[in-house]
Amino acid sequence: MKLREAKLPLEVIILIIAGILVLTTGVLLFSVYKGALPYFENGLYGLLLIIFALQTITLGRTPFGDLPRSTLVLFLGLLIAVIGMVTCLIPISIRLPRILLFLCFGPGGLLLFLQLLFAKDKLRRWAHYGGIFRHLIVACGAVYVLSMVIALLLWNQRLLTTPLTAVGILVFGVAVFYLAIVLEKIDRTYPEAAKSAEGNVKLSTEQVMILFTGIFMVIIGIVLIPVNLGILPFSASAQLGILMVIFAIQMLAFGNTPIGPFPRSWIVLAFGLLFALLGAISCIIPEILVQFLTILVGVLNILGGVLALAKMLPSKQRRPEEPRKPTPPILTKLFATQLTLNLLQILFGMSMLVPGMVPGLVIGVILAANGCVLLYLLHILLMLDTMRSEMEAAK
Repeated sequence: MKLREAKLPLEVIILIIAGILVLTTGVLLFSVYKGALPYFENGLYGLLLIIFALQTITLGRTPFGDLPRSTLVLFLGLLIAVIGMVTCLIPISIRLPRILLFLCFGPGGLLLFLQLLFAKDKLRRWAHYGGIFRHLIVACGAVYVLSMVIALLLWNQRLLTTPLTAVGILVFGVAVFYLAIVLEKIDRTYPEAAKSAEGNVKLSTEQVMILFTGIFMVIIGIVLIPVNLGILPFSASAQLGILMVIFAIQMLAFGNTPIGPFPRSWIVLAFGLLFALLGAISCIIPEILVQFLTILVGVLNILGGVLALAKMLPSKQRRPEEPRKPTPPILTKLFATQLTLNLLQILFGMSMLVPGMVPGLVIGVILAANGCVLLYLLHILLMLDTMRSEMEAAK
């Protein structure tokens, strides 16, 4: 029986993950207030910055409005992502993440609200269309206004008691989910109205995610060097949380699971949402899921690497009677890169399942190498795209 495919636009997927993070934070804050759970503020702030960065680099949707995906926008988005990653991974109290989030939620929310009111293609046009677009007005307005409230709470954390802050965060999370539901219905009802990201950056969404994941792996590898030398503290919980969120986005957007690609069925969607929830909890509440997620990520990496290697081997086997054809160098490089990635993936998974098997410094080198190979894979894919375009133009 063929499972029905679940097609969700990337904008909706990112909003759903943001909603999961915000709602999870609101729920957990009640237990944090009672002293039943620890709380890692850096993990929350860093993950929020990463979500803002993902919107920017994949869609050109910045906290201050839509922009063409230019090289500058891509660079700034990746810079915010790196700040978010470092904020999550290194549990040191600094003001920069809070300031950035205040700017995103406060002035950003105000600018978006003003655009909603006065832009020709928003409030007036949506009101004229009626129907689901009236819900879009309400959803956008609620998210923008509540964003400004969140900014005030970031500016002065004593403005409300912790329970009232939790309630406010829950309301904001509901508004984000409401907006995601409305946008999904509009996309399903009016698919012809969907707009692709504009700009001179020609990276596809999957290529952007390869770039993002590669940078994340390099950052972890670099950070682990001073960590293993005892110079810096490190949050393994947040590291696992970010990995789970990356898994979730790839599963929800492309059907790419840690063990291989699958059709985007509702089962894959459900697991993607579960991974996002586990990632959010692991970032916000330190150590609570470390043991479970370490085993899960380790097993998934080993399985994914082994299955990918098993698929690659038949591609190199050749019948004796078949004439040998020269392989283009670019395809040889692609094969070698994928082979290296799979071996590094297996090695990383084994290092997680067998503590002490690989020294900490070596794990850092493995992760950094994994990230560099991912970035090289992206380079090869871009070269293939260029060659394909040149061949089509020559026809």
